[in-house]
Amino acid sequence: MNYIITGSLGHTSKPIVEGLIKAGHTVTVITSKPANASSIEALGAKAAIGNVDDADFLKQAFVDADAAYLLIPSNWGAADLRVYQNQVVDNYIAAIQANDIRFAVLLSSVGANLGQGVGPVDGLYDVEQKLAKVSGLNSKFLRPSYFMYNLFGMVGMIKNTGIMGSNFGADPLVLTHTDDIAEVALHELLTLGFTGHQVRYIASDERTGTEIAQVLGEAISKPETPWIVFSDAQTLEGMKSAGMSEEMAASYTTMGKSVREGTMQADFFKNKPVYGKVKLEDFAKNEFAPAFGA
Repeated sequence: MNYIITGSLGHTSKPIVEGLIKAGHTVTVITSKPANASSIEALGAKAAIGNVDDADFLKQAFVDADAAYLLIPSNWGAADLRVYQNQVVDNYIAAIQANDIRFAVLLSSVGANLGQGVGPVDGLYDVEQKLAKVSGLNSKFLRPSYFMYNLFGMVGMIKNTGIMGSNFGADPLVLTHTDDIAEVALHELLTLGFTGHQVRYIASDERTGTEIAQVLGEAISKPETPWIVFSDAQTLEGMKSAGMSEEMAASYTTMGKSVREGTMQADFFKNKPVYGKVKLEDFAKNEFAPAFGA
């Protein structure tokens, strides 16, 4: 089988590439950075160097692929993130149709069922809807929740103020480690056992903000670190002070509000999956503490 993998050698894409190569498949990896080519080729894959904004490049890169792993890259500089997300999926769809690809696994998100009120995830609703309408394409939409890696954003807050927090956290927050996402995605790509368009939720753990602060605090020898639930206004200003644009800060504040109010995670809890292997304590000890120390 021939696979096309987007996301270069990111947290989910690299383990997927390694697993597909190990299983004897041919893999092409999309990367925008020429410097990544040697690392991709060292894994036994082919590097296709170009940008997902370039529809013609993608049509050529997707040639002979049987299945694709799709993700929408982060774009902090986008004037309108939702417009950007739609442009990228339109390019993916053009490449899929040009090459008659029949299977796609999409890295989506909890909250992608809503389409409004979940900030940066609003556009992923459009992405799912558009892929679902592609004739002949079987799609699996993976919806992980809050990435544990997002907790690295707390490092500066702890060092500067001695606290953790956001505009959510009083109620349980579903956490997902990228290793568990990669394991699920690899399984879906290897088996290709889905038809039509299907959704699969992914999660690793579930903790309140207070519990998150306790686990991470103990890992960095600061067990007294509290989790503070900020107001939306405080969150917005904090993000802007950290250098985030007004639009992006407002978008992420909106997402946090939807978590706090229960909207974003509602469908997840109705379709709760078996949780993955990586727990918060594992992340705290093996990844967060070293990052904090560095």
